[in-house]
Amino acid sequence: MTDAPATPLVARSHERGITTLALDSPHNRNALSARLMAELHTALADAAADDATRAVVLTHTGGTFCAGADLTEATSGAATAGPLALVGLLRAIVELPRPVVARVTGHVRAGGLGLLGACDIAAAGPDATFAFTEARLGLAPAVISLPLLPRLDARAASRYYLTGEKFGPAEAAGIGLVTLAAEDVDAGLAPVLEGLRKGSPQGLAESKKLVTAQVLAAFDRDTDALAEQSARLFGSAEAREGMTAFLERRAPAWAR
Repeated sequence: MTDAPATPLVARSHERGITTLALDSPHNRNALSARLMAELHTALADAAADDATRAVVLTHTGGTFCAGADLTEATSGAATAGPLALVGLLRAIVELPRPVVARVTGHVRAGGLGLLGACDIAAAGPDATFAFTEARLGLAPAVISLPLLPRLDARAASRYYLTGEKFGPAEAAGIGLVTLAAEDVDAGLAPVLEGLRKGSPQGLAESKKLVTAQVLAAFDRDTDALAEQSARLFGSAEAREGMTAFLERRAPAWAR
């Protein structure tokens, strides 16, 4: 007797030239587990190979778009492969010859913000919240800086990287994290998607190359150093304390 196939962690649908990929792992708030990242990578490659796809919408089920790294994997010693796997996923979004549009109606934390940075366009609804929580866990937003820092306001990046403060969609739009904030995110995205439907495959791919050139330059220049930094931090005693405290819902030893 064979085991039943696992339920996919990335749901797929297609309508009028738009392929929608929904992160669908609500049990861990769509955390970036190895399996979810692999499934998303495959789904993106399939969308790129589909002549009927003009653009990809990346969205989510549940109240969280993405909670960042799967800390249960990170604390079990599986962290060393994680940084490069995440770099590969982020680069796949940036290099995809189809525009990728993020649709966010919930919370985004830590590594999940890297997904937004990698997307070409991002829209946030009124219930969306954002926070770079890494410093509170003994970590840093290392590899997600590859797509984020070329796009974020530098002063805002300093503030939110260091403080871990939570902020809303209007602030996210103001600092360049998202493209637009809307009371009705689907209404806000409607003209964007209609515009993408009218683009030719070649026109969209070549235009995307122009606006992602600086982001890809950061990947080429800094991937090795930032992946090493991320792996080193995840393996540190301080980060183990931070991640364990988070999972145990208590303050870490250094909190004042």
